[in-house]
Amino acid sequence: MGNTMKQRLLSGLAATVATVSLGAGLAIAGPAGSAQAAASDCEGGRNGFVDISDDASGTVVRSIDMGAGRSVTLHYGTIRGVQRGWAKISGTTVNNDLVWMDWTTDGGSTWLQCGPFAVNRGPGTSKTSAAKSTSSNSNYRFRACGYLKNAGQTKCTSWW
Repeated sequence: MGNTMKQRLLSGLAATVATVSLGAGLAIAGPAGSAQAAASDCEGGRNGFVDISDDASGTVVRSIDMGAGRSVTLHYGTIRGVQRGWAKISGTTVNNDLVWMDWTTDGGSTWLQCGPFAVNRGPGTSKTSAAKSTSSNSNYRFRACGYLKNAGQTKCTSWW
């Protein structure tokens, strides 16, 4: 594994701290710390991700109610002939609500955060992350996360 991928996987630790802090009731000023990857790190085929339509739907394997009429779901389905997973935010979204997908190859000890991707097509539209191929290896997992602009709230599904 190259140094860049290792750095990105290890940078997920900052997002873990943010998630744990949020779960403990501590205030966090945004969806994750400065160690998060940019959306461009998983767009255009980077790191094995593929771009998909914001309207893409598949089999929902995890879902979390974000409140305010919005939900974040983790999907899988066949994209370009390969089974892939992706995250999606939908419902009564507003511009700049965020969605991303965390991907791990070691059961969640470290991960790459694919995103965040911002809702940008107007209120009530969905937004997806890029998609990544799935695996039957039990250490190869995904989870979907979202951030609501108006509520200042981050939530993630459990790992799948």
